[in-house]
Amino acid sequence: MMKIAVVVLSLLATDEVLADIYKFVDTDGRVYYTDEPKHSLYKRIIRTRALNYDKALPFMSGNRQKFADLIAQTAVKHQVDPKLVHAVIQTESAYNANAISSAGAVGLMQLMPDTAKRFGVTDRNNPDQNVEGGTRYLKFLLEMFDSNLDLAVAAYNAGEGAVVKYNNSIPPYPETQNYVKQVLALYKR
Repeated sequence: MMKIAVVVLSLLATDEVLADIYKFVDTDGRVYYTDEPKHSLYKRIIRTRALNYDKALPFMSGNRQKFADLIAQTAVKHQVDPKLVHAVIQTESAYNANAISSAGAVGLMQLMPDTAKRFGVTDRNNPDQNVEGGTRYLKFLLEMFDSNLDLAVAAYNAGEGAVVKYNNSIPPYPETQNYVKQVLALYKR
């Protein structure tokens, strides 16, 4: 839910942002959530209130500056482009170090417990550890997928197993497909 709000917030530069959330269950029982329904079988499940983008921007900008040195140092240390780390953080948490997703991901880079443990993070709420673990995970994914940004970013969102399952391609999950577009758009700015 928070990721959708972050995507909408960062994509639109209007005074007010509104993003209703829709749900669709296909014939195989797979559930899809989106803010852009593709057909009439999507049902609106959440109506969001308007958000004043101009009021939210200073918060994001201030936090971006607050963590800029940490992100730059960590990215350089692990040979990951700092712009990519920034793009992931903006999409994942909008630079909110206290962000917690409904799935249990925590912090700037929204680390899940298993991913955090795998990359040596003992305190996901600690911005230094969170950025360290998330950047190391990005580096791992970039190496795993031969520097293919699309696949590494998709794997950051859906897990590397999902990318492998779909023959080293972006999984057909609307959230992941939108996530990849969002991160890469921010990265290329």
